[in-house]
Amino acid sequence: MVHKINFDDIRPFDDSEVSHYLQLLLADNEFGNILKFIFKDESRIEQVKFALSHIRTIKELQLGFMYKLIEDLIIKKSTDGISASGLENLDKNTAYLFISNHRDIVLDSALMNYIIAREGMNTTEIAIGNNLLIEPWIEYAVKLNRAFVVRRNLPVRELFVASKKLSEYIRRDIAIKNSSVWIAQREGRTKDGNDKTQVALLKMLNLSNINEVGDGFKELKIVPLSISYEIEPCGFSKVHEIYKKRTEGYEKTQEDDLRSMGEGLIRPKGRVHFGFGQPIDVQIDSIDNDEPVHEQIEKIGEIIDHQIYGSFKLWPNNYIAEDILNNSSANNKEYTSEQFGKFEEMLKEAVETIPGDKGVIRSMFLEMYVNPIVNKRRAQN
Repeated sequence: MVHKINFDDIRPFDDSEVSHYLQLLLADNEFGNILKFIFKDESRIEQVKFALSHIRTIKELQLGFMYKLIEDLIIKKSTDGISASGLENLDKNTAYLFISNHRDIVLDSALMNYIIAREGMNTTEIAIGNNLLIEPWIEYAVKLNRAFVVRRNLPVRELFVASKKLSEYIRRDIAIKNSSVWIAQREGRTKDGNDKTQVALLKMLNLSNINEVGDGFKELKIVPLSISYEIEPCGFSKVHEIYKKRTEGYEKTQEDDLRSMGEGLIRPKGRVHFGFGQPIDVQIDSIDNDEPVHEQIEKIGEIIDHQIYGSFKLWPNNYIAEDILNNSSANNKEYTSEQFGKFEEMLKEAVETIPGDKGVIRSMFLEMYVNPIVNKRRAQN
């Protein structure tokens, strides 16, 4: 008899639970304050509450409510438009494991799901760390939007058990339920612009594998995804955080996460591009099964990184930052004088706003925009 794993502690809510948890959400005072912050007008808030109280399925919530919310309140108000490439390489009826770089806590997966829903694909389930479930309303909201929980900061033995369970959950979603999944390539957002897949993530995915390493990863149908923001989300606070870590041994708090979630939603992001790569099955076949497991996994990480770097859309700000950092004009065909002036203003504001050594902060802010160029050139060569 096969042991059936109970995923109730990590899984998203299903249709039978929608009405119950929406009622809890609507009764939550903190969520009420969020609605006031977003919609301002009392009559509009009542309309939203009425609409939510009559939703009965996850699909209805996502396609009938969230899709419009993301479009009106995020895309139209805080971006200069979103674009995508590579979706023509994917089958709308196939489940994939999208592994992406991680630049914004909420928007990376929210905007991705908006894009694929617009193309007629099913939304993905989303991996979210339990450290972000700071308030009850956040847990209700994300689990109603198909998020499952990644348990972190556990003792070693508990962490192994939780990681194996998570691995089984993701594999079941894709291989058995034909349901796509999004997960970030690393724990926590990239703060310095240098996107890199953590080997620990791939080792977790391999815990549920009963076949050869390559066959197990092919079963997951991995598609690397590269997310490029013209203006780095929470760029000032990211540089501040790295600076404090280097100089003070700073540890991030829940309040920092909450602030970053809010800031990421409302601050200008310029244009945003989602570069969908191709399933990595063929590239996995080139890896020798006789190599040690850890070497095979490292090579899979390199394959994912290579596609993420290659699909990253470089913006004028990236080229401007490189020219300023190198005191050069080598990239001047890639931007206008107006774009250069706007970036200089943003750089000046960062240096004046972020406390610490001004020269170091200036370099760190510029490197955050330059590292994607360095990685893309490395991938192309």
